[in-house]
Amino acid sequence: MAKGEITKNKILKKAAGLASVCGLEDMSIGELAKATGLSKSGLFAHFNSKENLQTQVVQWVAMRFADQVMRPSFKEPRGIPRIRAIYQNWKSWIEGDSFPGGCVMIASSTEFDDRPGAVRDEVVKTMNELLQSLTRTARIAIEEGHFKADSDPRQFAFEFESLLHGYHLLHRLLKDPAAGERSDLALQRLLDAYQVELPAPT
Repeated sequence: MAKGEITKNKILKKAAGLASVCGLEDMSIGELAKATGLSKSGLFAHFNSKENLQTQVVQWVAMRFADQVMRPSFKEPRGIPRIRAIYQNWKSWIEGDSFPGGCVMIASSTEFDDRPGAVRDEVVKTMNELLQSLTRTARIAIEEGHFKADSDPRQFAFEFESLLHGYHLLHRLLKDPAAGERSDLALQRLLDAYQVELPAPT
């Protein structure tokens, strides 16, 4: 990796940490420059504008999420084992200390839902790609005979993602000590609603 790319990656990592606490819009360029040891002009030389910086932070976080949550999960067997792996890796992502303020993607999806522009477009693109990936995973579970044939993959993807958003709320904001147990129970109930019923033992 070239020196310029190393520096840029360092900036994006620091920016993602700051954005997780204060939001992308209120992220201080001065504080980011101080955290990276760069001048404001040196910082902007890599991005040209705050909007470009914000957009690339979204892209950087999405890549980290893919590396830590989705790709390892896809190494698991198709169907329900893969879904459970996504769930566990996503929980670990939420619980981790990479971002002191929690998941940047969840925060930015609320922060920019009514703000048209390049940053919102990137958030929409990222969240749609995640929903599409979850939808494909549910469709595979149908193909593998794990989910009922008439299951709606998109509906499952919506409910699954909503579950993890709820866990983020309980765990990070409300500090509910039972957040993990409630989330695990919600996942099991969701799977029970979709998976093929096993024949009763004889």
